[in-house]
Amino acid sequence: MIIAEIGTSHGGSLRKAKELILAAKDAGADAVKFQWVYAHEILHPLTGKVQLPTGNIPLYERFKQLEVTPDFFESLCAFAHEQKLHFTCSPFGLQSLHELLAIHPDSIKIASPELNHYPLLQALAEYRKNQQDQGQEPIPVILSTGVSKLQDIEQALAILGTTHVTVLHCITCYPAPESEYNIRVLKSLHEIFGVSVGISDHSLDPILVPTLAALMGGITTEKHITLSKQTDGLDDPVALEPEQFALMSHCIRQTQAAINRYGIETATKRVISQLQESYSLEKIEAVLGSGIKQLAPSEYANYGRTNRSLHFMRAMRSGEVITDSDIAVLRTEKILTPGISPLYLDTIIGSKLARDVEDGAGVQWQDLLYK
Repeated sequence: MIIAEIGTSHGGSLRKAKELILAAKDAGADAVKFQWVYAHEILHPLTGKVQLPTGNIPLYERFKQLEVTPDFFESLCAFAHEQKLHFTCSPFGLQSLHELLAIHPDSIKIASPELNHYPLLQALAEYRKNQQDQGQEPIPVILSTGVSKLQDIEQALAILGTTHVTVLHCITCYPAPESEYNIRVLKSLHEIFGVSVGISDHSLDPILVPTLAALMGGITTEKHITLSKQTDGLDDPVALEPEQFALMSHCIRQTQAAINRYGIETATKRVISQLQESYSLEKIEAVLGSGIKQLAPSEYANYGRTNRSLHFMRAMRSGEVITDSDIAVLRTEKILTPGISPLYLDTIIGSKLARDVEDGAGVQWQDLLYK
């Protein structure tokens, strides 16, 4: 399964989104993926600014610009199916999840920062359980695992289960250094969790990471696609243009064909020998890595910031009781302080504040009085 991650590269234009779908099909993709963005589900308005070609603007406002109505995605789902492509999409909260499920996608993609969005995972798990109770196959889930530790993946799968779940190894860095990808971890994840595995690749090279992932047992490859790296989409600078994407697709198909023809051991020798025509063996070994699941060096600073934690949604005074509207499960991102894990959301609802807190602050245990 080759997934063309269109994300928000459409910029809210239905015409451009359809052009991207057609480009993905022509470039050999089996599936297209979008992002169902509501800014309030992702960030606090005070999260900070991002530097774009148009200037230094609030990141929250940039996400607001990416919001579209549900009929936008309903139209794209139908168009993708007309092109014989699988349609998948990432929700970022309960509203986008429920609206996405209503248009019947082929699968649900949980992005890396939402790996610990436990209310989101629990709602999806409940939906899948209801499907099974009615004698239906549960909707497939694709779970990215960038900026995560092994226990984070374990916790997510404890909620979602492993039936029709594919885990994608990923590095949450844009662009991601190829030498940090540790492709051998695909085998480790498969052995540990008993799930299908694949790669979500944010590196700039169209060949090395996807090809090695196929050799290491990956059955799914996801990579961003754009009509041009010069356009203003948030992910366009690290995306592949259609010609590069087509090259990637060709290399993956050729690798799989070699595995089918020669078996994995001989195919690995042949493919690595071919790769050595363009890459040093030292580079290839660096990309393959140790197989031990751990944060990549480029992810250290992001852990706790790009994934989810609990944040206050208004300034509050000591002694006030925290209600569910006072707290949100958000990415911290730029200038705010990360809060405690969303795992404790139900624990802190109803607690009293031990001190004053600022709007947007990450929830700390020191903020709370025991119930």
